Amino acid sequence: MKIGIVCYPTFGGSGVVATELGLELSKRGHEIHFITYNQPVRLELLSNHVHYHEVNVPEYPLFHYQPYELALSSKLVDMVKLHGIEILHVHYAIPHAYAAYMAKKMLIEENIYVPIVTTLHGTDITLVGSHPFYKPAVTFSINKSDAVTAVSQSLKEDTLRLFDIKNEISVVPNFIDLSKYNDGFTDCQRAMMANDDEKIITHISNLREVKRVQDVITVFYNIQKEMPAKLMLVGEGPERERMEWRCQQLGITDKVVFFGKSNEIDKILCFSDLFLLPSQTESFGLAALEAMASGVPVISSNTGGIPEVNVHGVSGFLSDVGDVDDMTKNALHILNNENRLETFKNNARKESLKYDLHNIVPQYEAIYEDTLAKCLVL
Repeated sequence: MKIGIVCYPTFGGSGVVATELGLELSKRGHEIHFITYNQPVRLELLSNHVHYHEVNVPEYPLFHYQPYELALSSKLVDMVKLHGIEILHVHYAIPHAYAAYMAKKMLIEENIYVPIVTTLHGTDITLVGSHPFYKPAVTFSINKSDAVTAVSQSLKEDTLRLFDIKNEISVVPNFIDLSKYNDGFTDCQRAMMANDDEKIITHISNLREVKRVQDVITVFYNIQKEMPAKLMLVGEGPERERMEWRCQQLGITDKVVFFGKSNEIDKILCFSDLFLLPSQTESFGLAALEAMASGVPVISSNTGGIPEVNVHGVSGFLSDVGDVDDMTKNALHILNNENRLETFKNNARKESLKYDLHNIVPQYEAIYEDTLAKCLVL
């Protein structure tokens, strides 16, 4: 198949998953065309099966805000006609599904029919989509898609609750390439991050308020009062300055490392003993899954799709949002006993196997084939 993939080209979960999906599909013999405003951060290799097409948005003084949706829909039309793209897979309802539908209608005028598969990732539903200004457009875009998927059962239920959806929504969870997660690093490299007697606690996110990163600091502060520990923070975002100030106030600056954006997440996770994810909401919890794939148990909130990934009492523990005392108790329960810690680490790795890309990507292939078959009937 010739598949066009539209996504955000950033470090965010949806862009990462979309890029990894396209790369794996290319390995399975499909021709993939990424269509977005920048080359996706995980798209390191272009080949005969993987192509990138940049969406340029010309600046006109007439427009106060440049019309990306218009530029994207026009680019989609051109790429479908030039490369014979058979199906469009768009990640995020707004603006991608909306722009894809406009492209689809323009192509129909030229007797070219290209179906749209829309994957819902979370904020397009729970944040942007639920806003009264955008709700009609999101509803329209989902209902006009030829197939719709959501990354968790929780997100599917939220979508059906918030919008008047006529389409069937299939749950296809996020995934990771487990072959990239191994423990091939040496003990001497761990010594660069912490002393032998210190536990390594990790949090990875865009450091926004919704991630409840102040709770990360609080839970770690409680842990380090009971045992030697270091906190590794990976990511950049608006809460970083407040977090640094809070660490100074608590007197733990020497125990907290801010990495910023890092390309060595696998190494950091490899040496980690515990992962903290106390988010206000998560549609899936990809960061938790990446930690589990590295054999790191997860202490998390019980919101959104996280309980579908982090199994309570098996791969880690779940607590109510904001319940830092319960999170601390659960963290210490795991860390205080080496045998128990090792059991949780093994369990985390085993649970992550369900989400290996080789188990998930065929589900998308089946949706493409089914969607194309239905279009042929039409």
